[in-house]
Amino acid sequence: MKGKVTAITGASAGIGWAVAEAIAEAGGDVVLLYNSNDSAITKGAKLAEQHGIKAKAYQLEVSDPRKVEKTINQIVEDFGRLDVFVANAGMAISKPTTETSIEGDQDPDGVFYQAKYAGHVFKKQGFGNLIITASTSAHIVNVPIDQPVYKSTKAAVRQLGRSLAREWRDFARVIIVSPGFFDTKMGAAPAVQNEAYRMTPLGRQGHVREIKGLFLYLASDASSYQTGSDTIIDGGYTLP
Repeated sequence: MKGKVTAITGASAGIGWAVAEAIAEAGGDVVLLYNSNDSAITKGAKLAEQHGIKAKAYQLEVSDPRKVEKTINQIVEDFGRLDVFVANAGMAISKPTTETSIEGDQDPDGVFYQAKYAGHVFKKQGFGNLIITASTSAHIVNVPIDQPVYKSTKAAVRQLGRSLAREWRDFARVIIVSPGFFDTKMGAAPAVQNEAYRMTPLGRQGHVREIKGLFLYLASDASSYQTGSDTIIDGGYTLP
């Protein structure tokens, strides 16, 4: 990844932070985008010191299109280019549908804005790679928790990514990752976890370190013949 610039939303913790670590460990420059958890600032500085790369953190609310456009343009000004954009920020909405609004939601609105303005840069450059973090919930009706809004919005961003892969075929790749249950702050409650473990062939949730290699592969030129695909990483949870 040396010489490449990768921007990651939701980069302060969880999967986003794991991706930032993976890119830095491979010698790539890293942009850590966060909403409220400003630990990304100190974490980015540590990555730069440990791996001899350039890293910088920016505050960004992905559901605000003007801020998304401004921040992405600032990244290009500061780093000179943008090779990979990982649209990873998201929220696990568990409220009943009758009590929920998806206006201004990180999924799908935020992913659309990230794709739109990263796409502007990719088209101008003539190259780029958008990676969207979806979910196994984009593929199945997860049980035992009811999350119809979350599941449908993840399905929407998955299909957005697949469609963009064709639309952007002349200048960028677009790839989707669908994680299952991982040990993040968005992880499920204990009762839900136990049921998920029972239904998962590997019998446990994933550790974020186990997803680093996948994102690194997809961000790198090793996956240069891959676009429009959706990789499920879930310990076998979605098997019939």
